[in-house]
Amino acid sequence: MSVRPVERSSLVEQTAAELDRIVRSGEWDVGDRLPGEVELGRLLGVGRSTVREALRSLISSGQLEARQGAGTFVASPTAVPGWERHLRRAAIADVYEVRIALELEAARLAAARRTPADLVALDAAMAARGRAEGPAAFVDADLAVHRAVIAAAHNPVLTDVFASFTTALREALLDLVRDEDLRTADDHDEATRAHHDLVTAIRAGDAAAAVLATRHNVEDTLAQLHAAQRSS
Repeated sequence: MSVRPVERSSLVEQTAAELDRIVRSGEWDVGDRLPGEVELGRLLGVGRSTVREALRSLISSGQLEARQGAGTFVASPTAVPGWERHLRRAAIADVYEVRIALELEAARLAAARRTPADLVALDAAMAARGRAEGPAAFVDADLAVHRAVIAAAHNPVLTDVFASFTTALREALLDLVRDEDLRTADDHDEATRAHHDLVTAIRAGDAAAAVLATRHNVEDTLAQLHAAQRSS
């Protein structure tokens, strides 16, 4: 029998394990920006190169996401399965086409299953969307509305699958709202009306109207994403 000696874990592995623990604990929420490498090294008592390698490990697992020029952000509280990481690398329009199918069903289910608490959450999310200033805040608020609709469907599988899409979508949607040639003020107003129509339909328990409002919103956005791909 061949037996190999047990090796002590490296500083990189220990650092990655501690970062993993912090992320899993929820001390850093999904979307939060991590401190810089120097600050993390000071907090963890290790060198910058060790921090960098540990961060790369968690980025590879899908827990963290590096954004060019912005820093490193929490993408998932736990390691992301390989198929979800594939989604994050897939063409954004392809992912969005699948998202449409999910959101149409979520809208139908939400109209049938919404609770008073769900309606309160939807109203709060819409209000936050209306107050949001700047592209990043607006995209995050917009996605929060969609998460509230998904939650109102009360289907945990839909919730998990939608969550796997949001990281893939966020950066593309940011580019979209920043590009005035692709996303005009009229487009923004039309999308806002579609969101209000969706919430109204869910409140009324009108599944057909909820599906129609969702289709109007997400298919318009898909068309804009295709336009963005053609212009890139």
